Amino acid sequence: MQPLQLIATTPMGLEAVVSRELKLLGYEDITVENGRVTFAADFKDIARCNLWLRSADRILVKMGEFKATTFDELFEGTKALPWQEWIPQNGEFPVEGRSHKSQLSSVPASQGIVKKAIVEKLKQTYHTEWFPENGARFVIEVNLHNDIALLTLDTSGAGLHKRGYRKLVTEAPLKETLAAALIQLSRWGPHRPFYDPFCGSGTLLVEAAMIGWNIAPGLRRSFNSEHWPLVSKELWDEAREEAFDSVKDDIPLQIAGSDIDPSAIEVAQAAVKSAGFAKEIKLDVLPVAKVRLPGDYGCLITNPPYGERLGEQAEVEKLIRQLGRVAAEVPTWSFFAITSTKSFERYFNQKADKRRKLFNGRIETQYYQFLGPLPPKPARN
Repeated sequence: MQPLQLIATTPMGLEAVVSRELKLLGYEDITVENGRVTFAADFKDIARCNLWLRSADRILVKMGEFKATTFDELFEGTKALPWQEWIPQNGEFPVEGRSHKSQLSSVPASQGIVKKAIVEKLKQTYHTEWFPENGARFVIEVNLHNDIALLTLDTSGAGLHKRGYRKLVTEAPLKETLAAALIQLSRWGPHRPFYDPFCGSGTLLVEAAMIGWNIAPGLRRSFNSEHWPLVSKELWDEAREEAFDSVKDDIPLQIAGSDIDPSAIEVAQAAVKSAGFAKEIKLDVLPVAKVRLPGDYGCLITNPPYGERLGEQAEVEKLIRQLGRVAAEVPTWSFFAITSTKSFERYFNQKADKRRKLFNGRIETQYYQFLGPLPPKPARN
């Protein structure tokens, strides 16, 4: 069997965050492209990366890549790949597809050709004309881009943002993976206070707590590849044991949040409790104008209202101005906000030290970063 190539898919703009996560996990042979990070791996790494990656969308196995300008080329290229090494006789193998700037522009037709080619390959291996597809699930994707076909197997199943702690959501929730990325971009650590004054369903607070205690975000959920023959139960057990052993729940956390909407705080309380941080995360019903930030050298990270609907922009402007006044009172704090509001810096009354274009779902946003001083290093004895 060829060495594994895994792909961590990621929203545009977060590739460097996911690459850094992989390097911190010990992976070195990494290639960064738009929307994905490819890296050399082993079977155990399918389990490790699904459990540990905070900002990636999915973990895919790269099955092969080849030029395909005709259906014949797509069929033969697909059939040449080692599907029989992965998919058992009773495996379920639906095919999904995408096409961009390619002669094979019909996604349904391309999906059908890929499915047919895999069936033909499996017929040669299992010597049968019929596959029940009632076993483990192997979701295949054919991604056609500039006439190059990339075929992958999805090891994750549900997207990696589905951590398992969020049962309820507010009107415009921040995805868990994006929230984790915002925190990692801030370089916040558990030795610093953390606050979110527009906390909504509490996602930023929970993700910060999981980072602070080094909790693998995938520990509370299951994955499609847990049922694959090549990724044994022993490998999953080993990866989970490593993750449990890595938890540092003796570190004191200074994490708090507030929202003017009492129903949002109820949703946040449910998420915080479900995630196991009911004692560590403090929540209040509070307008942003009344927020008083505790301690020094903290990080305020937030996803304020965007004012996408007509008539809301004046209220959003008012809230940002209030946030700016809160910031002016604590010169040692750093402030981070993801927003689609074009004049955020003017309303906040400060020019950002850094800006980063990110997509919150389909909405193009800027991540404004106002960097205060770093905490002083502890004196050496």
